[in-house]
Amino acid sequence: MRFVDLSMPLDDVVPVDPPFLRPKIDYKDHTAGIRDMEAMYGIRPDQLPDGQGLAAETLNVTTHAGTHVDAPWHYHPTMNGGEKAWTIDEVPLDWFFRPGVKLDLRHLESGHLVSPADLDAALDRIGYTLQPFDIVLMHTVASAAYGRDDYIDTGIGFGREATLHLTGQGVRVVGTDAWGWDLPIADNRRLFEETGDPSVVWEGHKAGADVAYCQIEKLQNLEELPATGFTVACFPTKVRGASAGWTRAVAIFD
Repeated sequence: MRFVDLSMPLDDVVPVDPPFLRPKIDYKDHTAGIRDMEAMYGIRPDQLPDGQGLAAETLNVTTHAGTHVDAPWHYHPTMNGGEKAWTIDEVPLDWFFRPGVKLDLRHLESGHLVSPADLDAALDRIGYTLQPFDIVLMHTVASAAYGRDDYIDTGIGFGREATLHLTGQGVRVVGTDAWGWDLPIADNRRLFEETGDPSVVWEGHKAGADVAYCQIEKLQNLEELPATGFTVACFPTKVRGASAGWTRAVAIFD
Protein backbone atom coordinates (compact mmCIF):
# COMPACT_ATOMS: atom_id res chain seq x y z
CA MET A 1 0.00 0.00 0.00
CA ARG A 2 0.98 3.62 -0.49
CA PHE A 3 0.57 6.20 2.26
CA VAL A 4 0.39 9.99 1.80
CA ASP A 5 0.84 12.11 4.91
CA LEU A 6 -1.89 14.78 4.93
CA SER A 7 -0.73 16.42 8.15
CA MET A 8 1.48 19.41 8.82
CA PRO A 9 4.03 19.32 11.63
CA LEU A 10 3.02 20.63 15.02
CA ASP A 11 5.74 23.24 15.45
CA ASP A 12 6.46 26.68 16.84
CA VAL A 13 8.35 27.99 13.81
CA VAL A 14 6.07 28.02 10.75
CA PRO A 15 3.35 30.69 11.19
CA VAL A 16 0.12 28.74 10.72
CA ASP A 17 -1.82 30.34 13.59
CA PRO A 18 -2.36 33.84 14.99
CA PRO A 19 0.48 34.67 17.39
CA PHE A 20 -1.57 34.09 20.55
CA LEU A 21 -2.55 30.58 19.39
CA ARG A 22 0.86 29.35 18.28
CA PRO A 23 2.32 26.34 20.11
CA LYS A 24 5.22 26.79 22.47
CA ILE A 25 7.58 23.82 22.50
CA ASP A 26 10.42 23.35 24.97
CA TYR A 27 12.90 20.83 23.55
CA LYS A 28 15.01 18.90 26.05
CA ASP A 29 18.00 17.06 24.57
CA HIS A 30 19.74 13.94 25.90
CA THR A 31 22.12 15.93 28.09
CA ALA A 32 19.34 17.90 29.73
CA GLY A 33 17.42 14.66 30.20
CA ILE A 34 20.11 13.13 32.39
CA ARG A 35 18.57 14.74 35.48
CA ASP A 36 15.17 13.25 34.67
CA MET A 37 16.61 9.74 34.50
CA GLU A 38 18.55 10.30 37.70
CA ALA A 39 15.36 11.46 39.46
CA MET A 40 13.28 8.53 38.16
CA TYR A 41 15.75 5.66 38.37
CA GLY A 42 18.52 6.82 40.68
CA ILE A 43 21.06 6.20 37.92
CA ARG A 44 24.19 8.36 37.66
CA PRO A 45 25.29 10.04 34.40
CA ASP A 46 28.45 7.92 34.29
CA GLN A 47 26.28 4.79 34.34
CA LEU A 48 24.31 5.77 31.24
CA PRO A 49 25.48 4.78 27.73
CA ASP A 50 27.69 7.62 26.48
CA GLY A 51 26.53 9.59 29.52
CA GLN A 52 23.34 10.47 27.72
CA GLY A 53 19.84 10.60 29.16
CA LEU A 54 16.45 10.86 27.49
CA ALA A 55 15.11 13.45 25.08
CA ALA A 56 11.66 14.94 25.63
CA GLU A 57 9.50 17.91 24.73
CA THR A 58 7.08 20.00 26.80
CA LEU A 59 4.26 21.68 24.89
CA ASN A 60 1.88 24.51 25.65
CA VAL A 61 -0.63 24.08 22.85
CA THR A 62 -4.32 24.30 21.98
CA THR A 63 -6.21 21.32 20.58
CA HIS A 64 -6.66 23.39 17.41
CA ALA A 65 -2.96 23.67 16.63
CA GLY A 66 -1.51 21.84 13.66
CA THR A 67 -3.65 19.41 11.67
CA HIS A 68 -6.63 18.61 13.86
CA VAL A 69 -10.24 17.42 13.87
CA ASP A 70 -12.95 19.73 15.20
CA ALA A 71 -15.77 18.11 17.17
CA PRO A 72 -19.41 19.30 17.14
CA TRP A 73 -18.84 20.73 20.64
CA HIS A 74 -16.49 23.29 19.07
CA TYR A 75 -19.28 24.78 17.00
CA HIS A 76 -22.20 24.93 19.43
CA PRO A 77 -23.33 23.33 22.72
CA THR A 78 -26.06 21.37 20.92
CA MET A 79 -26.33 19.42 17.68
CA ASN A 80 -28.93 17.63 15.59
CA GLY A 81 -31.68 19.98 16.71
CA GLY A 82 -31.10 20.00 20.44
CA GLU A 83 -29.07 17.09 21.82
CA LYS A 84 -25.82 17.83 23.63
CA ALA A 85 -23.01 18.20 21.12
CA TRP A 86 -20.33 15.52 21.12
CA THR A 87 -16.85 16.32 22.34
CA ILE A 88 -13.93 14.83 20.44
CA ASP A 89 -13.79 11.76 22.67
CA GLU A 90 -17.45 11.03 21.95
CA VAL A 91 -17.52 11.13 18.14
CA PRO A 92 -17.93 7.69 16.49
CA LEU A 93 -14.52 6.32 15.49
CA ASP A 94 -15.89 4.80 12.29
CA TRP A 95 -16.33 8.32 10.88
CA PHE A 96 -12.55 8.63 10.61
CA PHE A 97 -11.66 5.67 8.41
CA ARG A 98 -13.64 6.06 5.21
CA PRO A 99 -13.32 6.49 1.43
CA GLY A 100 -11.87 9.86 0.52
CA VAL A 101 -12.91 12.36 -2.15
CA LYS A 102 -10.73 15.32 -3.13
CA LEU A 103 -12.31 18.39 -4.67
CA ASP A 104 -9.84 20.68 -6.42
CA LEU A 105 -11.11 24.22 -5.82
CA ARG A 106 -7.85 26.08 -6.37
CA HIS A 107 -9.43 28.08 -9.19
CA LEU A 108 -11.57 29.93 -6.61
CA GLU A 109 -9.91 33.09 -5.37
CA SER A 110 -9.03 33.63 -1.73
CA GLY A 111 -12.01 35.09 0.09
CA HIS A 112 -14.57 33.29 -2.06
CA LEU A 113 -17.60 31.90 -0.21
CA VAL A 114 -18.23 28.47 -1.66
CA SER A 115 -21.78 27.71 -2.80
CA PRO A 116 -23.53 24.36 -3.26
CA ALA A 117 -23.24 24.99 -7.01
CA ASP A 118 -19.45 25.24 -6.67
CA LEU A 119 -19.38 21.86 -4.95
CA ASP A 120 -21.68 20.22 -7.49
CA ALA A 121 -19.56 21.57 -10.34
CA ALA A 122 -16.41 20.14 -8.74
CA LEU A 123 -18.10 16.77 -8.35
CA ASP A 124 -19.30 16.88 -11.97
CA ARG A 125 -15.73 17.50 -13.14
CA ILE A 126 -14.57 14.25 -11.56
CA GLY A 127 -17.75 12.35 -12.40
CA TYR A 128 -18.51 11.37 -8.83
CA THR A 129 -21.65 11.19 -6.68
CA LEU A 130 -21.10 11.57 -2.97
CA GLN A 131 -21.87 8.59 -0.77
CA PRO A 132 -22.81 8.68 2.93
CA PHE A 133 -19.75 8.94 5.19
CA ASP A 134 -17.34 9.88 2.39
CA ILE A 135 -14.55 12.06 3.78
CA VAL A 136 -14.45 15.09 1.49
CA LEU A 137 -11.15 17.02 1.31
CA MET A 138 -10.98 20.53 -0.15
CA HIS A 139 -7.85 21.54 -2.06
CA THR A 140 -7.75 25.34 -2.05
CA VAL A 141 -5.49 28.32 -2.66
CA ALA A 142 -4.41 28.07 0.98
CA SER A 143 -2.10 25.15 0.21
CA ALA A 144 0.32 27.40 -1.68
CA ALA A 145 0.45 29.87 1.22
CA TYR A 146 1.85 27.40 3.77
CA GLY A 147 5.00 28.83 5.33
CA ARG A 148 4.06 32.43 4.52
CA ASP A 149 2.87 35.02 7.01
CA ASP A 150 -0.41 35.37 5.11
CA TYR A 151 -1.36 31.70 5.43
CA ILE A 152 -4.09 32.35 8.01
CA ASP A 153 -5.57 35.07 5.78
CA THR A 154 -5.62 32.89 2.66
CA GLY A 155 -8.38 30.50 1.73
CA ILE A 156 -11.97 30.06 0.66
CA GLY A 157 -14.90 29.64 3.01
CA PHE A 158 -17.53 26.95 3.33
CA GLY A 159 -20.57 28.65 4.77
CA ARG A 160 -23.86 27.34 6.05
CA GLU A 161 -25.37 26.44 2.67
CA ALA A 162 -22.28 24.60 1.42
CA THR A 163 -21.82 22.74 4.70
CA LEU A 164 -25.45 21.61 4.90
CA HIS A 165 -25.28 20.62 1.22
CA LEU A 166 -22.56 18.13 2.17
CA THR A 167 -24.03 16.90 5.44
CA GLY A 168 -27.42 16.57 3.76
CA GLN A 169 -25.85 13.91 1.53
CA GLY A 170 -24.57 11.94 4.50
CA VAL A 171 -21.06 13.39 4.68
CA ARG A 172 -19.89 13.55 8.28
CA VAL A 173 -16.19 14.45 7.95
CA VAL A 174 -14.81 17.19 5.74
CA GLY A 175 -11.36 18.71 5.50
CA THR A 176 -9.52 21.74 4.20
CA ASP A 177 -5.92 22.80 3.69
CA ALA A 178 -6.76 26.25 5.04
CA TRP A 179 -6.49 27.53 8.61
CA GLY A 180 -10.24 27.12 9.04
CA TRP A 181 -13.39 25.82 7.37
CA ASP A 182 -15.10 29.20 7.16
CA LEU A 183 -13.83 32.30 5.40
CA PRO A 184 -10.47 33.60 6.64
CA ILE A 185 -11.02 35.75 9.72
CA ALA A 186 -10.23 39.05 7.99
CA ASP A 187 -12.68 38.30 5.16
CA ASN A 188 -15.35 37.05 7.53
CA ARG A 189 -15.05 40.14 9.70
CA ARG A 190 -15.22 42.41 6.64
CA LEU A 191 -18.37 40.67 5.46
CA PHE A 192 -19.98 41.09 8.88
CA GLU A 193 -19.07 44.77 9.03
CA GLU A 194 -20.37 45.37 5.51
CA THR A 195 -23.66 43.53 5.96
CA GLY A 196 -24.31 43.95 9.67
CA ASP A 197 -25.63 40.38 9.56
CA PRO A 198 -24.32 38.31 12.49
CA SER A 199 -25.35 35.05 10.81
CA VAL A 200 -22.43 35.35 8.38
CA VAL A 201 -19.88 34.93 11.19
CA TRP A 202 -18.60 31.36 11.42
CA GLU A 203 -21.67 30.15 9.56
CA GLY A 204 -20.10 26.94 8.31
CA HIS A 205 -19.08 25.88 11.79
CA LYS A 206 -22.46 26.85 13.22
CA ALA A 207 -24.20 24.59 10.69
CA GLY A 208 -23.00 21.78 12.95
CA ALA A 209 -25.79 22.69 15.35
CA ASP A 210 -28.25 21.45 12.69
CA VAL A 211 -26.38 18.32 11.57
CA ALA A 212 -23.42 16.94 13.52
CA TYR A 213 -20.18 16.73 11.54
CA CYS A 214 -16.43 17.02 12.03
CA GLN A 215 -13.91 18.99 10.03
CA ILE A 216 -10.19 18.52 9.56
CA GLU A 217 -8.28 21.79 9.31
CA LYS A 218 -4.76 22.55 8.06
CA LEU A 219 -4.28 19.57 5.76
CA GLN A 220 -1.27 19.22 3.47
CA ASN A 221 -0.09 17.36 0.37
CA LEU A 222 -3.53 17.19 -1.22
CA GLU A 223 -1.86 17.69 -4.60
CA GLU A 224 -0.56 14.11 -4.30
CA LEU A 225 -4.07 12.65 -4.17
CA PRO A 226 -6.30 11.59 -7.03
CA ALA A 227 -9.92 12.71 -6.93
CA THR A 228 -11.11 9.34 -5.62
CA GLY A 229 -9.83 5.82 -5.00
CA PHE A 230 -8.18 6.26 -1.61
CA THR A 231 -9.08 5.80 2.04
CA VAL A 232 -8.60 8.50 4.67
CA ALA A 233 -7.52 7.63 8.20
CA CYS A 234 -7.83 10.64 10.48
CA PHE A 235 -8.48 9.38 14.00
CA PRO A 236 -8.38 12.30 16.45
CA THR A 237 -6.43 12.26 19.69
CA LYS A 238 -8.74 11.35 22.56
CA VAL A 239 -8.75 14.47 24.74
CA ARG A 240 -11.42 14.19 27.42
CA GLY A 241 -14.26 16.68 26.96
CA ALA A 242 -12.37 18.60 24.27
CA SER A 243 -13.56 20.58 21.27
CA ALA A 244 -10.88 19.09 18.99
CA GLY A 245 -8.07 16.58 18.79
CA TRP A 246 -4.85 16.48 16.79
CA THR A 247 -4.64 13.95 13.97
CA ARG A 248 -1.97 12.39 11.81
CA ALA A 249 -4.27 12.28 8.80
CA VAL A 250 -3.16 9.82 6.12
CA ALA A 251 -4.45 8.84 2.69
CA ILE A 252 -4.08 5.13 1.92
CA PHE A 253 -4.02 3.59 -1.54
CA ASP A 254 -4.20 -0.10 -2.40
